[in-house]
Amino acid sequence: MKLKSIYYFQSTYEQGSITAAARQCFVSQPSITAAISQLEQQLNVELFIRHPGGVRPTSAADKLYPLAKEMSENKQNILNLFNDSPAPIPLRLGLMRSLGAQRMSELLTELTQRIDNIELTLVDPDEPCDARVILSQSTLSSEAFIPIWEDKYQIAIPINWPLAAKPLIEIADLDGLPFINRTPCDALDRLKQTMAIAGVRFQPRANIRTIEYTWPLVCAGIGAALLPEWQEIKHNRDLVLRPIAGEKLIKLIGLAYNTSRVSEPMMTAILSVCRGKL
Repeated sequence: MKLKSIYYFQSTYEQGSITAAARQCFVSQPSITAAISQLEQQLNVELFIRHPGGVRPTSAADKLYPLAKEMSENKQNILNLFNDSPAPIPLRLGLMRSLGAQRMSELLTELTQRIDNIELTLVDPDEPCDARVILSQSTLSSEAFIPIWEDKYQIAIPINWPLAAKPLIEIADLDGLPFINRTPCDALDRLKQTMAIAGVRFQPRANIRTIEYTWPLVCAGIGAALLPEWQEIKHNRDLVLRPIAGEKLIKLIGLAYNTSRVSEPMMTAILSVCRGKL
């Protein structure tokens, strides 16, 4: 009698369905069916009665289930008894939209390397979390802020557009230029205000939310866009980034954390990773 077959039986009994048991055990339905059939042959009993909604345990299954559950628990107890690895350290990290995959991966890699046994859970910054990677202006009064990245925004232009040849873009150059309109983006909002004051028309060609989807549209020639100088954007051969004359559009992104937790070992380690990165 295989322990795996007992585990498959237990899951089927608890789920009331071979399909659900297969999903819980991460195996195919035929694997569950074969294991139960093998048990039925060895015990010479019928364990489940099939019906359209799943399976119904027989009296034999009711007798077997407490023993099967005990066997599964004993297996886990044995594994725990000889498992000397330390308990994982949970960290719920809130992440704002549009951070840049490359630099965010580098930060997460450094966190996992510097903090032993860390168990990362990435959530939206508005959800309960231990720390948040957000814009500086989104910091709460109960939080301290450590800057990590300074995003300088420039006009991204398809490489084959005539405007791409200009090293410096004037506000007047943007009049009626097809634009990828990204919202929310306070840097773009500030540029729109400057254009409106100068009597320059903002011409949206597409509306989108995230930076990660914006610059591929620029590469495809759909329109220009206001984008940060991320490495993956700067090194793309299908577009160019050009500064705007007289405009300094900058966003400061960093780690926000509750000041009451600053003395916690985990928080101390996180802060040591983030400090000095800017």
